[in-house]
Amino acid sequence: MFVFSHRGGTRPCRGRPSPRLLRGPAAHSREEAGTYRKAGAPRRERNQDGGAKREGSRSGTRMCRDGRPRVRYVPAEEQGEEQGVKRIFDPIHGFIELSEAETALMDSAPFQRLRRLRQLGLAYLAFPSAEHSRFTHALGALAMGTRAIEALREHSPDYFASEQDYEAQRRLLRVALLLHDLGHGPFSHASEAVLGRRHETRTEEMLELPRLREGMARAGVDPREVLALIVSGPPSSFPVLKELVSGPNLDCDRMDYLQRDAYFTGVSGGRYDAAQLVASLRVLRIGGQPRLGIDGRGLVALEQFVLARYMMFATVYFHHTTRAFERVLGDALRELWSDPHELDAIGEFLAWDDFRVMEQLRPSQTAAARALRDRIAPFALAAEFNGERDLTLYEACERVLRDHYGDDVWGDAQEERMRRGPALYVHLMGATVEATEASDLIRGLAGKAYWRKLFVRRGGDRVRGARQLCAEVRARRQAGWSALPLPF
Repeated sequence: MFVFSHRGGTRPCRGRPSPRLLRGPAAHSREEAGTYRKAGAPRRERNQDGGAKREGSRSGTRMCRDGRPRVRYVPAEEQGEEQGVKRIFDPIHGFIELSEAETALMDSAPFQRLRRLRQLGLAYLAFPSAEHSRFTHALGALAMGTRAIEALREHSPDYFASEQDYEAQRRLLRVALLLHDLGHGPFSHASEAVLGRRHETRTEEMLELPRLREGMARAGVDPREVLALIVSGPPSSFPVLKELVSGPNLDCDRMDYLQRDAYFTGVSGGRYDAAQLVASLRVLRIGGQPRLGIDGRGLVALEQFVLARYMMFATVYFHHTTRAFERVLGDALRELWSDPHELDAIGEFLAWDDFRVMEQLRPSQTAAARALRDRIAPFALAAEFNGERDLTLYEACERVLRDHYGDDVWGDAQEERMRRGPALYVHLMGATVEATEASDLIRGLAGKAYWRKLFVRRGGDRVRGARQLCAEVRARRQAGWSALPLPF
C-alpha cells in the first residue's frame, strides 16, 4: 500500500499520477493519509495548521524543473515505526520483520552457517527443488511463533500479567525460534549418528559463544531461558513458550517445516490450514497449570496438521531414494571423520557444512564417495511395507532375500511416533478434552507409524530377482499360506 502527499501546497511532479486517486485505502491509516517523505529525509510531521514541519536539510535533494523538491513515494510497509527494522520476504510467510538486535543475531557467523545446511539433507536427490536451507526455516519458525503468540494475546489475554510481560515473552520466543537449529551439523542426523553428539548439545555449546550471548543480551533476553526453551532437559519458566518452541506435538518448528518442505518438494499432502490452526491457539488450564491447546473451531485444521505430518514422513522424509543415499552418506562420513571426536571442538564443528563435506569427498575414490558424486545409489528398493500388520511379512521377505543374496541385502526399518506426551488438549463445547477424544482421525494416527524397506545391492539381475521373490512371498501370504517355512 502506498502513501501519497497532496496537502500543504505540495503537489506531485509532472507525469506522476494524481494522488487523489489513491486516497483512503492507499493510506496506512487516516492519520497517515497525505504524508510523504522525500528521498534521504526523515518522515515529516504536520503542524496543527496543516503545514509540514521542516526537518532535515534539503541539500543533495533532487529537484523538479520548477524548483520544488522531488518527492519519493514510499510504500507504507517500508515505513516501519521502529528504527532498524529489517524486512525479509519469504515465499511461505510473506514479509518477516526483524528488529535491529535480531538482525545482528542473524548476521552472526554461526547463524549464517545455516545457509549452507540443507533443511532436508539429501532429499534433493529425490525432489530436485528441495534445496531450501535451515537458515530460511529458522526465519520461518520465528514468523510462525510471532503469529502464535499474537493469537494467544488476543484470545487468552489473561495468560499475560501485563503488556510488558507479553512483550518480554514475545522477544524470548522469537529469539529462541531464531536460534533453535544452530546445533545441526552437516546433513544433520547423518552426522549425528557418526559423531555421536546430538544437535541439542551443540546448540547449548553455541549459545555460550560470546557474540551470541552479547546478541541475546542486546535483544533483551536471558540466554539461560533461551536454552531452556530449545532443549528438552532444563525446565522453563515459560511452559507455554516451551511448547511453542520444542513441544512434542504442536510447535512452531513443525508448523513451519511442514509448509516449507511441502512447498519446495511439491508434495501437496504436506499442506494444512496454518492460518486457521494459529488463530485457534489458546492457553488452557489443565490441573491448574497453563498448557497450549486449541479452540474446538480449529479441530479440522489440527487434523490437517497431524495428517500432513504423517504424509510428509511417508512421501518425503522416508522416501526410498533418500534413505538409500543416506545409507551411503553414513559410510562416506565415517571414512571422512575416522575419529568421531574430530569435531568435538566447537570451532572445528562450525567450520563444516554440507558443501564442505561434498567438496572433501570429491577427490575420494571410495565406493561411498563415488556413489554420492555420481548420484547412483548402490542399493535399490526391493520391497516396502507400511503398517504394523506387515511386520511378519517384512521379516519373512528379509529371510528369503538373505538366503539368496547374503550381505547384499539391507533392511531399513523406520518408525515415528505421531503423537508424543504430554497430551494435546482441545476446548470443545465448553469442555476441555484430549485431541484423541475429540477426533477419530487423530486417535487413529496417535500411535507409531512404521515404514520398512528392503534394499538389495545393484548388480546383474539381483534387483529384479529380489523383487520377484518378495512378490511371491506376499502372494503366498495373501492366499493364506504360512510365511514360515518357505519352500524356496
